[in-house]
Amino acid sequence: MRLAPIIVFLLASLLAPAVAQAQDVTPLVSAEWLKANADKDNIVILDIRDKVEETDLGDKPYIANAVIAPYATAGWRVEVDGVPAQLPPIEKIVALIGNLGIDGDDHVVIVPWGTDSSEFGGATRVYWTFKYLGHDAVSILDGGWRQYDAQGGARAATPRKPEPAEFAYNVRKELRATTDDVAAALKDGVKLVDGRPKEQYVGKSKSPVVAKLGTIPGAVNIEHSSLYSGEYASFARPETVAALAAGVGLAENEKNITFCNTGHWASVAWFGLSEILGNKNTAMYDGSMAEWAADPARPVQVQ
Repeated sequence: MRLAPIIVFLLASLLAPAVAQAQDVTPLVSAEWLKANADKDNIVILDIRDKVEETDLGDKPYIANAVIAPYATAGWRVEVDGVPAQLPPIEKIVALIGNLGIDGDDHVVIVPWGTDSSEFGGATRVYWTFKYLGHDAVSILDGGWRQYDAQGGARAATPRKPEPAEFAYNVRKELRATTDDVAAALKDGVKLVDGRPKEQYVGKSKSPVVAKLGTIPGAVNIEHSSLYSGEYASFARPETVAALAAGVGLAENEKNITFCNTGHWASVAWFGLSEILGNKNTAMYDGSMAEWAADPARPVQVQ
């Protein structure tokens, strides 16, 4: 009986560092933070910028000590059952991450170019992928490369060559909505949040990968461009996201599903609602309108 308090104390002491580390991870980190922490053993800088080799960045176009996995070409999204740009089969996405040298103890910091909300969506989509796989220690560099370079971040001539690692995962199904989930949401009155530009939301234009003009009936619109400033290279603050959510009638912590055309812009809305605002009842439909409108029997609404 006397040993019990000691055992409890020792267990708490052993667990404390891991808990503290988890609490220290924030959805966004600044360029100053990355510069100060880049050399730590458990930090993996994940550069997802596309076409770095085609830009005029001189002889050091890469982030020092970063591994590269370009968003458009590394395999973050693939065609699945005729639907473009979907989450790959689990074994493939886990292999991609493991081959980047990332394991369960690493804090991953994702770096996009940071040019505009659409490009920044690559980072939010990769972030969502890590969260879906149960990896909480993930952040995005706010403003991406633009902020990093503006702050004088160290650059390198070549990217880091990672040593493959074992990436453990624990799928969180609640973060990914299926077509059946969306159909059920329609019946149950669950909020659907369209992250596309207003012209696509109201049915004045559409993506080539979507069969019909319009949106899912009853959906509200939070344009992805309202969540990231290309001018200032920064993501929206919590109060801005809260105002956008309230503006479309989304109550605090109300259950909702974000979507777009292929789950790219939807990830920007998901990141804003779930990670910046803190609404953990937010899921993302990666099939989005490309999958929804492919079946003529599914309803589509033109405003």
